[in-house]
Amino acid sequence: MFLGLAVLSFFTAAFGVVAGLGGGVLLLAVMATIFPPAALIPLHGTIQAGNNVSRIIIMRQHITWSLIPAFALGTVLGAVIGGKIVVTLPTALLQSVLGFFVLYVCWAPKPESHQAFSGPKFFILGAVGTLVSMFVGATGTLLAPFARAATSGRHEYLASHAVMMVLMHGLKLVAFITLGFSFGAYLPLLSAMIAMSALGNLFGQGVLNKLSEKLFHRLFQIALTLLSLRLLYAGLTGMGYLPKF
Repeated sequence: MFLGLAVLSFFTAAFGVVAGLGGGVLLLAVMATIFPPAALIPLHGTIQAGNNVSRIIIMRQHITWSLIPAFALGTVLGAVIGGKIVVTLPTALLQSVLGFFVLYVCWAPKPESHQAFSGPKFFILGAVGTLVSMFVGATGTLLAPFARAATSGRHEYLASHAVMMVLMHGLKLVAFITLGFSFGAYLPLLSAMIAMSALGNLFGQGVLNKLSEKLFHRLFQIALTLLSLRLLYAGLTGMGYLPKF
């Protein structure tokens, strides 16, 4: 199982680079069959934070730094709020709302370039993304369409999105440590999975460099739509509106 999770971390990281998102959700889906719910979100958040740190190092020259300050302030607010209400909101409802919202953002008419970025918008995005990530786990799906619209190309999007994810997961982990979660027993596995995700990022970047911008955009839309539908299905089954298969 240790080796299988390490290999899985490699492939999900590579997929996240090539498709623009989705690796974290795929990893979460598999880990959910192995780890208890109380450990799943903190462990997954740690792996994703490490994964995105290596992605930042690899693609650092493409980061759109103007997006980061307002988003970072929002993540602080989201972590503070989330740490106080982490056990009080129904996950199924959050999944359903998130799925509907991301589907709309993915396929709605794109904003004008001057409307794609604003400080207040990314402050709210940081706060809401960090708050929701404490319940749902992988919320790169929520950030992705906004980061994509506010950046000039696929490399800029991936690098800037990675910075946002590190901020979000990092503060979320601080909140879980404050709540008493202990990572000690999981350190060997976490180290192996983070190291393999770094190799996956390198491999994925090599594939990405061979893709056209148009093909990347289409893969991005397809991946975002499938992940949103998965969130919707999980939420609606959790609330009893759809049968589980």
